[in-house]
Amino acid sequence: MSPRHFSWMLKSCFPKRQQPHQPGPISSAAAVATAAAPAPATAISSLPDDLVLEILVRVPFSTLARLPSVCRRWAYLLNSSAFLTLRRRNEVLIQALFSISVTDSAIYAAVLRLDLECDWNVSSFVPWKDNSRRPVPALLMFSHFRLVSVGRKVYIVAAEGILRCDTWTGTLASKAAMAIPRKKFAAAAVAGKILVAGGSDHSSAVEEYDPVTNSWRVVSESPRRRYGCIGASADGVFYVVGGLKIGQPSGNDVRPAAEAAHVYASSMDLYDVAAGVWLRSRTVPGGGCVMAACAADGDVYVLSSHAVELSFWRFTGSRRNPRFGEWRRIKNPPLPRQVSLDGRVRFSCVGVGKAVLMVQLGSCIDDLLRRSGRSARGFRDGLVLLYDCAADKWTRVPDLPELMRRAACVCVEC
Repeated sequence: MSPRHFSWMLKSCFPKRQQPHQPGPISSAAAVATAAAPAPATAISSLPDDLVLEILVRVPFSTLARLPSVCRRWAYLLNSSAFLTLRRRNEVLIQALFSISVTDSAIYAAVLRLDLECDWNVSSFVPWKDNSRRPVPALLMFSHFRLVSVGRKVYIVAAEGILRCDTWTGTLASKAAMAIPRKKFAAAAVAGKILVAGGSDHSSAVEEYDPVTNSWRVVSESPRRRYGCIGASADGVFYVVGGLKIGQPSGNDVRPAAEAAHVYASSMDLYDVAAGVWLRSRTVPGGGCVMAACAADGDVYVLSSHAVELSFWRFTGSRRNPRFGEWRRIKNPPLPRQVSLDGRVRFSCVGVGKAVLMVQLGSCIDDLLRRSGRSARGFRDGLVLLYDCAADKWTRVPDLPELMRRAACVCVEC
């Protein structure tokens, strides 16, 4: 068969024909130079981008932070969507729990990857300076901030502005601030953009942040003004969960103030981002006060408090499921018996793959135990529990490191 019909890639696999060797006189000096000449080597810089990407995607996560400093080309390739896609295709990209703690002098970060030896990696440290080398405290005070992840990047969203943290390289960058000042608001990522709602007593606007253009815009008006609410997203829907009622009641709201506040604390509003419409609001069965919420594996999970006990609920979030909107009570988290529920005890739920990680953050459990005269042996602040959504089973994973006890947590791809 003639090779002229073969593609260029197939032809490149054939060895080149060797020219017949014709012996001739060779001087002794030429022979010595030929023997001493090194064999030709192919530098990695001469490889095309697709081959370089195939090499870089196999680099361990622990060394990713050093690769962008090799050269501008590598930094560009690591920041491309193709690199993220290849790591996901090669099954080396997983979801992990990422924790950030803000102090007066620094931002500390820790990662918990469940596929490894299941322990916290606290080696990553983010200096309290952005890429422009300006002191960040003058820009952001980080009061009541929320964490939102878009791929490998975590956005620290506060009323004063935004910091974007690249979890692979450990670098910070200042971004545009929200147009409406907010405190204890709901925030979540939907289709690569960040949505925020609540936390303002003079506006019910829902804002959307585009990381590509670094700009905010108002996309809707929420049906209720909430304070202390929680954000989650599933199947293109932005959930605004729990919180307290703030602002003046609407013209159709004729309920007593106490009843209205109770409904706000146990309810959630659903915003279809693509259609730009609000779906029917839902309420957690049995009422109570929502303490934590998140989305995992297409469903929304809510941890509710009833003063003396907790209840854990799953809301079917897939709109392709005929059971969309149904609530199901599932197994409660196995908290230590000596822990008394108190308004000062805070929890955070984070969906990581097909699991929910419940983190007990910055509470006053030690004070509660001392006040009740009980022993705190075997329990420390920073408890982390893992709920397997498929097996309906709780297990305990390593506690938050001492440095991260008052941290905020989010799921990232790493």
